[in-house]
Amino acid sequence: MAQCEKARVLTNEQISNGIYKLRVENDKFIGVRPGQFFMLRAWKSEPILWRPISIAEVKENELVFIYAKVGKGTEFLAALETGDTIEVMGALGNGFDIESAKGKVALVCGGIGIAPMLELSKHLKNKPDLYAGFREDVYLVDDMKEYVNEINLAVESGKVGHKGYVTEIFDAEKYDTVLCCGPEIMMFKVVDMCRKAGTKIYVSMEKHMACGIGACLVCTCKTKGGNKRTCKDGPVFDGDEIVID
Repeated sequence: MAQCEKARVLTNEQISNGIYKLRVENDKFIGVRPGQFFMLRAWKSEPILWRPISIAEVKENELVFIYAKVGKGTEFLAALETGDTIEVMGALGNGFDIESAKGKVALVCGGIGIAPMLELSKHLKNKPDLYAGFREDVYLVDDMKEYVNEINLAVESGKVGHKGYVTEIFDAEKYDTVLCCGPEIMMFKVVDMCRKAGTKIYVSMEKHMACGIGACLVCTCKTKGGNKRTCKDGPVFDGDEIVID
């Protein structure tokens, strides 16, 4: 059952344009799995809803979140300073099944979808190859260097790596298992590539969430078995079960 606790902010820094790294004290949450998320709240009244943020890293006595400042809720998060108190509810959802990542593994992500890949890369038995796509600036990749074999970058601005999309440099036929997170259109493309190549794929779906515990049905996604709750049944799903619109 999810816990709801108050936690002290250790640091909250902007690591790229509009991208922030939030570190909070953790002496309550144990057994957090890569791919799970937390609901965060740093305000008293509006906005009414908490904000779902995937866990980027679990360290001794601290949780690390990477988030993008895109609305009122995350604006409040971005204003947090060391010593402030934040409400934290989690860990929520089903994370990546580490045991299912067999053979040669690739992590494929786009934008803020790289956040859960850091903690995930630390737990995989075989070092994966990383394929990361960004619009302008690259972030978090340096933190992952010791946990991955090969880093492949695609940046739309052309600053580094391939100028274009990450799906243009990824070859599904080279891998046995793919773990993916990012914009839905990118993930659907990777799922399609993996299906054609016969490669196993798991995706971490991103949907707007209200409650985070499966009660409100706001965050449903389409699967071959019917609509599923992203927060409760996911956010990680078997890519073979996802319905691509």
